[in-house]
Amino acid sequence: MKKLFRQIIAATKDENFMHFIENIEVLVSKVLSILMVLVILVAIADLAAFLIKELFDVPYGKFNTTLFKIFGLFLNILIALEILENITAYLRKHVFQVELVIVTSLIAIARKIIILDLEKVSGIDIIGLGVAVLALSISYLIIRSSNK
Repeated sequence: MKKLFRQIIAATKDENFMHFIENIEVLVSKVLSILMVLVILVAIADLAAFLIKELFDVPYGKFNTTLFKIFGLFLNILIALEILENITAYLRKHVFQVELVIVTSLIAIARKIIILDLEKVSGIDIIGLGVAVLALSISYLIIRSSNK
């Protein structure tokens, strides 16, 4: 009987510890969410300032030359939103959603491809990006089919 009582007390201590750890995880996730919202707001302000500068700065019409930078800034915001979605999904369900992580990775690689300067990049880098897109796409298909 004494042994059983000790096991119950030990289990309670372990449960308390795990509850403490879960509370810390939730607190860290909430802090990360707030910081990510701050990052998103700063990125939007940076994008707005860049757009205003490009639209109203002399010489007018050089907007086309900076279009890739604008796309990169937009995609940065989308990536930050996806990361925020990952954090909030973790807060809701207390599990990492692999599908969201893969989608975020695909957006990040798409951003890299869009802003890629082909004059400064070697062929092996382009092949590497292609392999990464292929691997992530296959991973996404596997995850989607297994979730159905």
